Amino acid sequence: MFRIGIGNDTHRLVNGRPLVLGGVHIPTARGAEGHSDADALLHAIADAILGALCEGDLGVHFSDRDPQWKDANSLQLLSRVMWLAQERGLLIVNVDATVMLEQPKLRPYVLSMRENIAETLGVEIDCVSVKAKTGEGIGTVGQGLAVKAQAVVLMSAEVRGS
Repeated sequence: MFRIGIGNDTHRLVNGRPLVLGGVHIPTARGAEGHSDADALLHAIADAILGALCEGDLGVHFSDRDPQWKDANSLQLLSRVMWLAQERGLLIVNVDATVMLEQPKLRPYVLSMRENIAETLGVEIDCVSVKAKTGEGIGTVGQGLAVKAQAVVLMSAEVRGS
């Protein structure tokens, strides 16, 4: 049995907030606004997993009205979502994600993002793809007003390697 999920997330960029993507702190003057650490990449992946499980989205499981999730580390949120998948007998086959951000350039951080995601999901790094794109000056991403991420996950109830 296979399951596919799609996730996406967008956060406004503001002064005075850190920018965290894939669990990596990116040095920049403007970071993502949000209730948790606002890691759009991990939120998109978690939403994709929840979609594959037919379990709604992050807001259902980690409400921004609940103070316990204030400034939460999104690697921990992703870990909890993965635990739910494992409880259902599902494993990650692969993740394909794209982060859209005008500045700063993300290429130097992509490997660390992939490592964090793979470790959290319990898969080899070659099962995790992270791509970085700009908005080419178009829309909220291109104008430097937002960071956006999209992710697709393939999950299987079969044991890896069989």
